Amino acid sequence: MVDSQQKVKSPKPVYRNIGLAQLIKYRLPWAGKVSILHRISGAALFLMLPFLLYLFDQSLASELSYQKFQALTGNVLVKIICLGLIWSFLHHFCAGIRYLLLDMDIGVEKLDANRSAIIVFSLGLALTAIVGLKLFGLF
Repeated sequence: MVDSQQKVKSPKPVYRNIGLAQLIKYRLPWAGKVSILHRISGAALFLMLPFLLYLFDQSLASELSYQKFQALTGNVLVKIICLGLIWSFLHHFCAGIRYLLLDMDIGVEKLDANRSAIIVFSLGLALTAIVGLKLFGLF
């Protein structure tokens, strides 16, 4: 009788945490990637807020400070930083609209959620490319 009871027991499932080496191989769905990028873009916007306020102050204080602002933003490195901030804002904005729609139960099915995540990712990059072309004087 003891043997029959042992055969009925199933082995307990083993749950393992993902190690750092396994993170490279782990594939997130598009919704997960957009979610992580939404958090990163929000943190970048928050951390760069003093820089943005400084640029805003320099552009509005006086005519001389506006000329300093133009000289500062004429630097390629500052333009690249601004382009990163522009991407952060545009991605955060588009993903925020997606999350508002998800909160209203619009597009919560797996296929729709995947499609909307791809649209948000693509739209953020496309809008950033358009603004980047204008920023670098190519458009």
